[in-house]
Amino acid sequence: MSTNRDEQLVWKCLRNLLILLELFALQNTSASAHSCPNVCICASDLISCVNQSLQHVPQALPSTAVTLDLSHNNLSHLHNNWLAALPRLQDLRISHNQIKTLSGKALHNATQLKRLDLSSNRLEIIKEHFFEHLLSLEELLLYNNVIMQVDRQAFIHLSSIRKIYLSCNLLTNFSFRSMQNLSHPYLRTLDLSSNNFSIIPIEEVMALPAYVKNGLYLHNNPLTCDCRLYNLFLHWTDRGFSSAKDFQKDHICLALRKPRAIVRFLNSYNNVENCPLNYADFSELHIKVFVGKSLLIPCNTSLQEESTNYLWISPRYEFIKYPGNNNQSLKVHNNGSLEIKEVQPWDSGIYLCIAINNHLNHNMTYEVNVTVHYPKYEGWKTGFTTLLGCVVSLILVLVYLYLTPCHCFNCRKKLATPSPSYECSAKSSILSTTPPATDAPSRKINSNKHVVFLEPIKEVQNGKIKLTVRDEPLNAKNAKVLQPKSDSESTSSVFSDIPIMSL
Repeated sequence: MSTNRDEQLVWKCLRNLLILLELFALQNTSASAHSCPNVCICASDLISCVNQSLQHVPQALPSTAVTLDLSHNNLSHLHNNWLAALPRLQDLRISHNQIKTLSGKALHNATQLKRLDLSSNRLEIIKEHFFEHLLSLEELLLYNNVIMQVDRQAFIHLSSIRKIYLSCNLLTNFSFRSMQNLSHPYLRTLDLSSNNFSIIPIEEVMALPAYVKNGLYLHNNPLTCDCRLYNLFLHWTDRGFSSAKDFQKDHICLALRKPRAIVRFLNSYNNVENCPLNYADFSELHIKVFVGKSLLIPCNTSLQEESTNYLWISPRYEFIKYPGNNNQSLKVHNNGSLEIKEVQPWDSGIYLCIAINNHLNHNMTYEVNVTVHYPKYEGWKTGFTTLLGCVVSLILVLVYLYLTPCHCFNCRKKLATPSPSYECSAKSSILSTTPPATDAPSRKINSNKHVVFLEPIKEVQNGKIKLTVRDEPLNAKNAKVLQPKSDSESTSSVFSDIPIMSL
């Protein structure tokens, strides 16, 4: 009996000991989850360890952190898996430190990270494994480093990226081709300004989608002056791209590659006098369509249709693919063509077709600029109005030339007394509805007299009669000087109701 009691006491003690250990562990876990390092300030889900001269990341950071700010310190290294204890982290700020490189798993556990700020450090190379696990990253700040190289696949895994800032570095080249495919459908800002680019691969840049070119900043680079470069940016300016419009004065190139021969080629068109203003090579296909009409846009790529998948991106950044689409007005056919049923004004804009061939491991993009117009009937109205005006003008000319009440030769025989030259031309011939009765012999027009007429005017040009019509008031500017005319020519203007003035 005593043995059984001893065993029961032992088991009871062990059970109590296990309970105490479990409570102690839970207490330590709770304390570590809500503890805050002495060098940091913790507020809810925010941890700020700014400007503390830290050489290592503080230990036991609260696991509830969503934002962690370690900027303005002396950090030079980030150890592997240091973010494993911060599963909710979305914003990581490590700017203004001394970080030269990142280990293979430094950001391995930051799967929820949306913003990473590594600006103002000492990074020299961006390798492809740095950000391969940041599937949710939307904003990457790498400006103000000493980056001389960015691996071709450095951003290939950033499927959610929207903004990449690489300005103020030492880059001389960049793989624009890696930004052409569907791996970065949300990319809207790629800042490569203030680097050491001397040449830009025009063909690779031209193949970028319009929404990438709109945010591709290349100003303040020592580019070599070239007509294709000039026409490319001029086309971007006319398209209203922010990358060219917002920093128009900061786009420079070096004439003959001389640092002192700086040309601000977008500041004034006269700076590149030898370059023709022709950028048709950079324009997309333009299609004009009327409201209410149906439109079928082909995806002109050289890839084979049977092994190619097609995806269209609308001006409102809607993804339209084959088969199936939620938008009933937009449909993608199996050959890649995009059909727009009953086009509306809001359907205007740039449409991007992305053709992906998995068999060939290749993809291509194709852009189409659609402009929607309302139906116009002004052409028919204008033609009818012009025809009616011509008929009326012809009738007036016939009346003006032939329907006179008397012949001038008979009128001259009835002249009673001679009158001064100006009186005959200005008063008798024009102002009176019937010629004055006179028995005096007829006389010839003074060849030295110049007469100023208001419209309509009959002018002699190259031996032919020309009529012109004006509505301006009489003045010296709109007055016309007629050359002396023969009697046969002056008879046709006898019964005009328009006054004349003698000079």
